[in-house]
Amino acid sequence: MQSIPVDTARLGVLRCAIAPEAKISNPETQEVKKDRDGNPVYTVAVTVRQDRRRISVIEIAVTGEPKGIEEGQIVKVTGLTAFVWAMGDRHGVSFRADAITPVPGTTAAPGKGGGA
Repeated sequence: MQSIPVDTARLGVLRCAIAPEAKISNPETQEVKKDRDGNPVYTVAVTVRQDRRRISVIEIAVTGEPKGIEEGQIVKVTGLTAFVWAMGDRHGVSFRADAITPVPGTTAAPGKGGGA
């Protein structure tokens, strides 16, 4: 698998689209995926919008549960790496980060965060 470091400073504003969720490795048993050291892996869906272009959503895997992140909130992604993968006829790009943290002084956008 080829890994590509990503310069997050060039991605514009990164906003949480879906709050952290445990990544499931076995849907039948609901077993949570673990990293090489046995720590749980979580995913966070993040919106990316560069220079007034269309918004893209990427799902980023991170070791351990990111704390204090709500849907709609601006986040900082540290150590983002893209991985190009292929399995048979399927191929794509997955993302992994060292950390995802809330940006101090920002709050979730109104109407976000799962309220009824």
